[in-house]
Amino acid sequence: MLFFATGALTLSAMNTANIISLLDKESFHPVVPFDPVKDKLVLLDFTAENKTITGDMLRDTSSFSAYMDKQLKNAGARYGIGGYAEHRTIYSSSQVFDGDQPGEEPRRLHLGTDIWGKPHTPVMSPLQGIVHSFAFNNQMGDYGATIILSHYLEGSSFYTLYGHLSLNSIKNLQEGERVDKGDVIAEFGIPAENGQWPPHLHFQLIADIGDWKGDYPGVCKFSEKEKWITNSPDPDIILQLDQYIES
Repeated sequence: MLFFATGALTLSAMNTANIISLLDKESFHPVVPFDPVKDKLVLLDFTAENKTITGDMLRDTSSFSAYMDKQLKNAGARYGIGGYAEHRTIYSSSQVFDGDQPGEEPRRLHLGTDIWGKPHTPVMSPLQGIVHSFAFNNQMGDYGATIILSHYLEGSSFYTLYGHLSLNSIKNLQEGERVDKGDVIAEFGIPAENGQWPPHLHFQLIADIGDWKGDYPGVCKFSEKEKWITNSPDPDIILQLDQYIES
């Protein structure tokens, strides 16, 4: 991948800055149904500061899902949202985020925004694009069903990733398939299809995807934060939901 090459961080930063500049001039279709007049968003915390989330809960998807439902109900919110650049303790529940070698630093820093809600919530493309790739990343804690779209603006390419989808979302899908702005491309998956998580969408913006297909890291080592954040800037530039968060 380009941005890991020696001295390439500056090139990656320049590429990302150009993409952000292009996105600043765009208008987007909502990625999930949301009416700012009547719908509420609540900010959710998955760091060590949140003592209400226990290890036992994380190891039991039903308990974790019940906890998430309660958070939304108590807040009167349609969605729970947050997580970009958040250092999360919840990933300790899955070996997917541990290092390959004993004692290796685990991955804990979240690189996308999560939108927690009801199963089968429709997911829409914010811009015109094509299906870059898709996969069923079927490990506990992984993305489950995943779609990656590629987009082009004024000669520059970038990518959006949609994780924790339903298996129906990738049924009969084809790489290279055209997607129009506002098309329903997917839906939130149930735990059996989404990596054993409460229903939600992981949405991530990627400047340079390198050779990845159907997958791309959504969590990185904290010590490598700078280079990963450079390549996956805050996706709220597309989502435009942070302004509506009620904490």
